[in-house]
Amino acid sequence: MKACWYEHTGPARDVLKIGTMGDPLPGAGEVLVELRASGINPSDTKQRAGWRGFRTKFPQVIPHADGAGTIVAVGDGVSPSRLRTKVWLFNAVALYDGSRWQGTAASLCALPSEQAIELPAPMNEMEGACLGVPACTAHRAVYADGPVSGMTVLVQGGAGAVGHYAIQFAKLGGATVVATVSSEQKALHAKSAGADFVLNYRLDNVLALIQDLTKGQGVDRIVEVDLGANMTLDVQVVKANGHIASYSSTSVPEPVFPYYPLAFKGVTVRMVQGFNMPDLARRQAVEDIRRWSERDQLTHAIGATYPMKDIVQAHE
Repeated sequence: MKACWYEHTGPARDVLKIGTMGDPLPGAGEVLVELRASGINPSDTKQRAGWRGFRTKFPQVIPHADGAGTIVAVGDGVSPSRLRTKVWLFNAVALYDGSRWQGTAASLCALPSEQAIELPAPMNEMEGACLGVPACTAHRAVYADGPVSGMTVLVQGGAGAVGHYAIQFAKLGGATVVATVSSEQKALHAKSAGADFVLNYRLDNVLALIQDLTKGQGVDRIVEVDLGANMTLDVQVVKANGHIASYSSTSVPEPVFPYYPLAFKGVTVRMVQGFNMPDLARRQAVEDIRRWSERDQLTHAIGATYPMKDIVQAHE
């Protein structure tokens, strides 16, 4: 098969290689997928770069956890009825727990059958490759603590891949959504996802505006893109007994935790890890994404597409 891989971590143009290697075979309980699209997420580029000292134990790594394509072979224990099914994939590569090294940056990928989800009819493979990390992470961040109907949800970073889905999912759940962005272009993107209010944190007094929009009550839930950077604001605007669901803290990887300001409000702070969702949460995310997709209620933001030969530029 044709594939891209790296043998040690570092800058994309220094470590990524393209060539051929033997076709993978589906083991027991696995399917073999002929890929049409491979999704690149920040986690993929961070792992390849060796972010925070990350090192892989494998001699080779085919990157990318997300993708979409068609099942072309099945292993023992998998029904032949799955053959020729179009699917989207999640957790194709699993480097943090050291269990899988063959991701979707290849023409073929073998992985457990339950990680290949039938592609809803209105969607194409490019859109399907957006779902594994961004959409499932967004679903967990929005719904980990129950329904959001009638609530106000703040989505920090509403123009990002996770934020764009989080806005849609919260709206579909009946919430009022406030999103923060850093530019007018990003504001338009967040509005296109359905945000009720979009605030530019570079220009606006976000604290004052949220207090005004919520009549001083604050927000019920926060979907947080950068916990360390936004902790001060989050503490000020979250309601008593509210929830903060954070899926990253890139700017401040080891934030100071303001225990008592959160404790006095009874706030729950939840860490969301899209690669390590509880089985029930994953199943619910998959089911909701299927239902909303079949009703054509979701939009998928594809920033750019590249042929495999340009994977270095794609990572950069």
